[in-house]
Amino acid sequence: MTAVTDRPRVHAPRTIAQAVSAAPRRRISPERIAAGLTLVVLGVLACVALARIDISVPNMIASWANAQHFFARVGTVRFPELPVLLQQTALTVGLVLLGTLLAAVLSVPIAYLAAANTSPGRGWIAAARFVSVLTRAVPDVVLAMVFVLLFTIGPLPGILAIGIHSIGMISKLFADAIEQIDEGPRTAIRATGGNRVQQFTAGVLPQVLPSWVATVLHRNDINLRGSVILGFVGIVGLGREMSFAFKSLDYSLGIGYAIVIFALCVLMEIVSSAVRATMLGRTSRATRGRPVHFRTPEEALRRPWTAARVRTTVWSWVAVLVVVGSVVVCDIAWGDLATVWGKIAPVAARFWPPSFGSYGTSVMLGAVFDTVAIALAATLLALAVSVVIGSFAARNVAPTRGVRGGARLLLVVVRGIPETILAVVLIVITGLGAQAGTLALAFGGIGLLGKLVADSLEEVAAGPERALTATGATRFQRYAGATVPQGIRAMLGHTFYLVDTNIRAATILGVVGGGGIGYYLLNAAQGSNYGTVTAIVLMILVAVLVVEGIAMWMRRVFR
Repeated sequence: MTAVTDRPRVHAPRTIAQAVSAAPRRRISPERIAAGLTLVVLGVLACVALARIDISVPNMIASWANAQHFFARVGTVRFPELPVLLQQTALTVGLVLLGTLLAAVLSVPIAYLAAANTSPGRGWIAAARFVSVLTRAVPDVVLAMVFVLLFTIGPLPGILAIGIHSIGMISKLFADAIEQIDEGPRTAIRATGGNRVQQFTAGVLPQVLPSWVATVLHRNDINLRGSVILGFVGIVGLGREMSFAFKSLDYSLGIGYAIVIFALCVLMEIVSSAVRATMLGRTSRATRGRPVHFRTPEEALRRPWTAARVRTTVWSWVAVLVVVGSVVVCDIAWGDLATVWGKIAPVAARFWPPSFGSYGTSVMLGAVFDTVAIALAATLLALAVSVVIGSFAARNVAPTRGVRGGARLLLVVVRGIPETILAVVLIVITGLGAQAGTLALAFGGIGLLGKLVADSLEEVAAGPERALTATGATRFQRYAGATVPQGIRAMLGHTFYLVDTNIRAATILGVVGGGGIGYYLLNAAQGSNYGTVTAIVLMILVAVLVVEGIAMWMRRVFR
């Protein structure tokens, strides 16, 4: 006789509200709560900073008379003679390309040591991460000052300044790409007795190479825009010619150089996008995912010359020729590399010990806080606009191809305008101070953050979006319920990256009158008060380290 045991009945929820209430709730850890509160505090600080800067549209409209007076003094825009223009353009592009390439080469070992899955130990990780943060924190203008003192005037100081400063961003993104690889290939190579070099070249490099190519090309675009400010400290190229024109009050020629720089930046952005699309292996929908069939084993061993391989090969050889041409155009004085070692100690002694000079501690700390406030306020403005434009630029969010193409084109144009040139124009309208620097940084941040937001939204998993669409959800409901929740972590990381970038960029804009610590940095450099330059760099380093620490903590908590 079988005993029948009464089982408790489980009643299915009748409504969606009951189903949600009956679902198990994930316990929120105290660390996650602390991270959320930190985000709220940072948001409040950004709002306070924006209110303190007091950006007033009516006042800007009322100040339009200043712009009219300025453009009346400019008169007819003049461009330099064609031979001079071509020479300076080739020189600018050459030193930017060589500086970016130098940074990419030096970033590979740093990224290998900084990545948690390839580094030999925690000490190496800490050391490599510190090098990455240090090179990001030291402004390229300061590096250019140092190298101008060490070398003769020419392209070499600019190449080294751009290269060393770019290591910070490139090595960080290289390391992030290494940490996200599939460990299967590397584990298989290690299991067969492969050494660390073989594991890296065969198991890691093929996976990260597309991401690395995109990173280098993206950094090259940033370096081209940043090369403008290097002209204010004597680095040859279009930036120096523009600074000479403005300093001599030849505004018509200065505006002509500014237009040329803008056109060059937009052209470089378009070329970089085309190269990224080709080298990352994007194919048409008709051929994407189609398997390749081989008739014989010998044919399988020989890589076929497909259209994609031909394009990649052509672009690779073009890149080699461009690099060789850049070396020829820059005409680097290689002998200076052999004689510079005797100058390092005397030049280093001029930068030590750090000192606030005649400004005082309170003045310098206040200027640093102003710089951080400008960075936070600019990030807040850029984030508000970038979420909208970046969403319309995402393939899975935009209602039509035309809307997506228009949003992408707008982001390209915005990224093409150097923040330095924009700051100069805004200073003419609003006057010297934090308002011009904040607006310039916010405008430039829209181009950078908008693109990153669009890429993050396009990379989300399509499954949740399809599920909501199948239930009859509207486009906005799918966006708010599936797309944004998946991309919010990446967007958070991009926002912290923009804060990091804006702190350093706010320092640079202060050189041309955008407010903050940059004003004192320029005065110290022009007065040969290099101890004050060192003190300013150390304060910027502390600020960047704090932002980097918060960002790393946030990524770990919300992972």
